[in-house]
Amino acid sequence: MTEYKRYLVTAALPYANGPVHIGHLAGVYVPADIYVRYLRMNKKDVVFVCGSDEHGVPITIKAMKENCSPQDIVDRYDAIIRKSFEEFGISFSNYSRTSHDLHTKVSSDFFKTLYDKGEFVEQMSEQYYDEEAQQFLADRYIVGTCPKCGAEGAYGDQCEKCGCTLSPEELINPVSKLSGSPLVKKQTKHWYLPLDKHEDFLRKWILEDHKEWKSNVYGQCKSWLDGGLHPRAVSRDLDWGVPLPLPNTEGKVLYVWFDAPIGYITSTQECTPDWEKYWKSEDTKLVHFIGKDNIVFHCIVFPVMLKVHGGYILPDNVPANEFLNLEGNKISTSKNWAVWLNEYLEDFKDQQDTLRYVLTANAPETKDNDFTWKDFQARNNNELVAILGNFVNRVVVLTQKYFAGKVPAKGELTDVDKQVLDAIAVAKENVSKNIENYRFRDALKDAMQLARVGNKYLTETEPWKLIKTDESRVATILNVCLQITANCGIIFEPFLPFSTAKIMKMMKLENAQWSDAGSCEIMPVGKEIGQAELMFRKIEDAEIDVQIKRLEEIKKALEAEEKKNAPVAPQKETIVYDDFAKMDIRIGTILAAERVPKTDKLMKLTVNVGIDTRTIVSGIAEHFTPEECVGRQVSVLVNLQPRTMKGIVSQGMILMAENADGTLHFIATDKKIKEGCSIS
Repeated sequence: MTEYKRYLVTAALPYANGPVHIGHLAGVYVPADIYVRYLRMNKKDVVFVCGSDEHGVPITIKAMKENCSPQDIVDRYDAIIRKSFEEFGISFSNYSRTSHDLHTKVSSDFFKTLYDKGEFVEQMSEQYYDEEAQQFLADRYIVGTCPKCGAEGAYGDQCEKCGCTLSPEELINPVSKLSGSPLVKKQTKHWYLPLDKHEDFLRKWILEDHKEWKSNVYGQCKSWLDGGLHPRAVSRDLDWGVPLPLPNTEGKVLYVWFDAPIGYITSTQECTPDWEKYWKSEDTKLVHFIGKDNIVFHCIVFPVMLKVHGGYILPDNVPANEFLNLEGNKISTSKNWAVWLNEYLEDFKDQQDTLRYVLTANAPETKDNDFTWKDFQARNNNELVAILGNFVNRVVVLTQKYFAGKVPAKGELTDVDKQVLDAIAVAKENVSKNIENYRFRDALKDAMQLARVGNKYLTETEPWKLIKTDESRVATILNVCLQITANCGIIFEPFLPFSTAKIMKMMKLENAQWSDAGSCEIMPVGKEIGQAELMFRKIEDAEIDVQIKRLEEIKKALEAEEKKNAPVAPQKETIVYDDFAKMDIRIGTILAAERVPKTDKLMKLTVNVGIDTRTIVSGIAEHFTPEECVGRQVSVLVNLQPRTMKGIVSQGMILMAENADGTLHFIATDKKIKEGCSIS
């Protein structure tokens, strides 16, 4: 490891408009926690900060929907997020909130320093304004028809149906989400950070000085730089956020992207009075853990803010991950397509490490990956239970049974014994190297490989068979296995803190450090060990079926909602009046109705259409019962050429209206009229 006196590790501030889900965990919080736990085990001086991001338009929209204040929203979700992180074992030094008074002061002071240095550009621009609500509208407060897919209710920045990025000007018939009123444009003044002014600095700092960054991070930064940077607004017209600290700027706040990263500084100040040595000393290593959607802010925007402010260090690395999908579909907070951490902790009590393991083993480090409940179950049952848990349990039980719970002395080592013991030092070295290079998935594989080696060794040497004939050999085997077990308790700790606490309890090892790992004598002869304790339990099919069924129900609800909100069919080809005049549409009354046997959709109707009573076969059986049809007045196309269906001659067509969600409705007059009246 490069030698630093201290480490400052930040994790992206979760947005306080909902709980934390597995995508957040896999992308940011589990890898950050692994890294920090590893550093602490190496006795490094580490501050690990985070906090709730509590400003911005989505929070105000949610408050408006729920008829409460934005503060009510952030208070609710901050409590949920905070508790979930604590129960899941994310070991923050401090977890803060951007609605704290200290954050307001720190952000305001930061802005004023840049303002006084002349680092901002003031610009007038035309923005949409709601005259009824008397306020400027952020993009999320503007809705209309998507120009790409035709969906209603698309936002001014994105259509959630087709996923395309939009601007308010592209929307068809845009209106205010606040009042539903049409929009006008008004002049407003804002302050901008001229990123283009710092392109040369960024090109050297990133593209030349940090070629070791992950390819996805480096590539995205290069793409932004090659595309040319532009000034970015640091203020906006809104009543929720850090007030702009300038005279005559009522109704303006700091843009959330500007104040949110300053939350790292605030959180550090809350954590220690010596916060400046973590932010302003060149012998501090700063690492940002984020998802790929935050790369531009942490690699381009925030470094520029720190540089022009002066006195602050810049990040040494920003090991951003890609996205984790759920059962083949993109995780969506708004659509409830997610596995929420607070719900997981209720459904799988005391199984935090199972989720930590699966999310690390399947981490989206270089590309988007997929979480499935079947894979979750398989990895738990086939790896944690069958390999690591099985190995540790057997070693402890056999030591208690054959050697009264004390570490037996080794005899002469065979070549196999030596190879197994050599695997301990190899595992430590590989895990260390991969963690230090932010390859946590590979590091976990290396740790699990040591457990595999131990499990295979124990299975193949079969000490339970040798005990009657060669106790000395059994003593050697179990000594080797105890050394592996204790080492597993150390090198798995960053990944599985709850389970390794059980291992260390069974081994009766306290305060073990990373430096203790790699030793083949970590468990001295004669040392007493504890009783066996269950580390992992098998997850049954029924538990997984519950989770899959929950997602299937969510998917059905989403599909129904999509159908309901689907755009109406486009107009058909234009016809002349004579084409329409050929159709003879009349009012009729249904006299009798019965389902057509061996079909799901067809219903046989007897209809009085005024000129006669006739049989009509209609595809409405999935929408109406025969009893609901009898007595109804309907519109009938009576001069349609007869057609035979399922042996029944159908003489006409019942006209129906089909809703976007696929439901059918009869077309009829608002009052009962005489059968046979024409519709024209």
